[in-house]
Formats: sequence, structure tokens, C-alpha cells
Amino acid sequence: VQLVESGGGLVQPGGSLTLSCVGSGFSFSRYAMSWYRQAAPGKGRELVASINSIGSSSTKYRDSVKGRFTISRDNAKNTVYLQMNSLKPEDTAVYYCNPDYGSGYRPPDFGSWGQGTQVTVSS
Repeated sequence: VQLVESGGGLVQPGGSLTLSCVGSGFSFSRYAMSWYRQAAPGKGRELVASINSIGSSSTKYRDSVKGRFTISRDNAKNTVYLQMNSLKPEDTAVYYCNPDYGSGYRPPDFGSWGQGTQVTVSS
């Protein structure tokens, strides 16, 4: 069971990035998926966006990213995406994906939270 995040990088304020999270070893389409971020070691991990598993029709976002970020999924590719537009310096963080709908619960089969992907927004 594995989740691998990618797509982060350094971007100027106002720029865009698309993050990807590829799952393997489990029935990806059966799980809701979420993106979380952690701004610095020792700071809490916060929910960014979630998408459900059934038809991907239900999504939710933290207020600070509404209208700028879009979560989507492609079950055929076992991948969940986070399209991030109009990026701000306060979006700087390590971004992680998790198989939940915002609870923060990580099933034991998935092991510990991985490396994530670093997003840095700076001029």
C-alpha cells in the first residue's frame, strides 16, 4: 500500500502548480481522498481539500483556498490531483495526500505519512 505525492516546487506569488498523488496496492476508487499541508516541522497538519469516492461529486476546501484550488481524481489512473492557482506565500508547505474525507485518520495499512511534496511560494 503506497501513496506517492509529486508536483511541488518553487513558484512566484500568483503562479500555479498541480500536485499529484498516485496510489497503489489498494482499491483506490473506494476511498475518499484529501490533501493536507504542514507549513513547518512542529506545526500542525491542516486539511486543504477533500473529494469523495462516489462519483467524485462531493468536495470541500478550507476557506483560505476556496476559489483558488481544485481537487480532482482519476480513478483509472489511481491518482488524485490538486490544482493550485493564484498561489500566495502563505501556501508554502509540504503537501500530503491521505485516504480520508477530512478526518485526518490514516489507516494502519498505509503506514506513516510519507515525504509529501514541498511547495514554496516566493519571489
